[in-house]
Amino acid sequence: MVSRTESAAATRRELVAAAAELLDESGPEGVTLRAVGARAGVSRGAPYGHFPDKEHLLAAVAEQCWTGIGDELDRLLADHDLPPAERLERALAGLLDIGRRRPHAYALMFGPASNASAGAAAAVSRTHDQFLSIVSGVIGDPARARQSGALLMTSVHGVVSMENAGHLGVEKWHATGDQLLRRLIGLLAADRSTGDDA
Repeated sequence: MVSRTESAAATRRELVAAAAELLDESGPEGVTLRAVGARAGVSRGAPYGHFPDKEHLLAAVAEQCWTGIGDELDRLLADHDLPPAERLERALAGLLDIGRRRPHAYALMFGPASNASAGAAAAVSRTHDQFLSIVSGVIGDPARARQSGALLMTSVHGVVSMENAGHLGVEKWHATGDQLLRRLIGLLAADRSTGDDA
C-alpha cells in the first residue's frame, strides 16, 4: 500500500513534470498553478498544497533541470576511459542541447529561479563543482579552472543566444556552435602547459 508521504511525493513529481511541459510549450507565462494542476490531472487546489506560488514551482523545475545535468556529469566523471577534452565537450553539449531544445528551461536555469530554493541552489552548486572538476581535467590546473570554466560557460551562453536568435549561421561564420566550442576546448587544452590565462 502506498503511504501518504509516497503519494504526496508522486503528486509533487507529476506537478513538476507538468510545469516543465507547460514551460517548454509556452514559456513561463504559460505556467500557472491552475494550468499545472489541470495538466497533471489533479484537483485545482492540489498544486497549492505543494507550492505556495508559481515562483516556488518554477524553482522546482529549475532544480529538476540542474539535477538532470548533474546526473549526466556524474556519468561523465565516472567514465575513466573518456579523454578529458571529450568529457568536457560532452558536458558542454548537454547544456547546448537544453538551450537549443528547451530554451525556456535553459533561461529558467540561469535565472533567479535557480536561487529561489535551497534545493535548486544545492543542485546548481553540485553541478558547478562537477563542471570545474571536468574543466580542471582538461587544463591540468585546479587553480585556473574557475576562470576557464567561466570562459566556457559564457561561450555556451553566446552560442545558445546567437543560435536561438538566428545569428550563428554556418553561411555567415563558416562554423557551427559545436565547432566553436570544440575549438575553444582545444585552445584551453593547448594552453595547459603555458599557464597563460591572458
